[in-house]
Amino acid sequence: MDNNWVVYVVVALSFLGIGYFYIKGRRNKQLAYIKDYHFHHAIKTKLLAKHPQLTADQLHLVFRGLRDYFFMCNCAGKKNVAMPSRVVDDAWHEFILFTRSYKKFCRKSLGRFLHHTPTEAMASPTIATEGIKRAWRLACAKERIDAAKPNRLPLIFAIDGMLSIENGFTYAINCQDKTSPTNGSNYCAGHIGCASGCAGDSGSTIDSTHDAGGFFDNFFDSDGGGCGGGCGGD
Repeated sequence: MDNNWVVYVVVALSFLGIGYFYIKGRRNKQLAYIKDYHFHHAIKTKLLAKHPQLTADQLHLVFRGLRDYFFMCNCAGKKNVAMPSRVVDDAWHEFILFTRSYKKFCRKSLGRFLHHTPTEAMASPTIATEGIKRAWRLACAKERIDAAKPNRLPLIFAIDGMLSIENGFTYAINCQDKTSPTNGSNYCAGHIGCASGCAGDSGSTIDSTHDAGGFFDNFFDSDGGGCGGGCGGD
């Protein structure tokens, strides 16, 4: 009986190991697909019609931000990830209109269709929703930023301010800096999720930089080639 029990345990552990590596391999393929995906030039043309001031380099940055967002949604599973950027959200809108391409992209990158759900990024400049907390933790993990004590903003939180997007969502790390020319006009990144802890409920293994465990190491490089109000994926 004892020998049979040992056999059962060994078999169960073997199946668990196989399952783990299968899931890991599938996710690695999905993340690699996002990293290498080339958005059709027509999508970029349509985005430029809405934001004609963008340069070629800035346009590249926007679609880098969109890749980051899809990485974040992949790592969050089916939990909501709010969209912190107006201009990246506009790029997402244009992509969705290419319905066949978008459906195929979702299937290969997420294993499901990612619906576009309107949501509030932050209820007020200092009160964050669960979706934006999750976006903050995942974006910080991707860029190796300490979510609780950030020294800079992740790209997807910084991009609207960087590109001076009209009606964009801008965030500030130090909301107590009274000398800042934008004091009082930004959302406070320092308040996102940290009042109740900056990790623990995203459904992902990379809720903070401390838990990232190198998960993103093979999928992001220095240029993002590549785990306000706004919109979010459900």
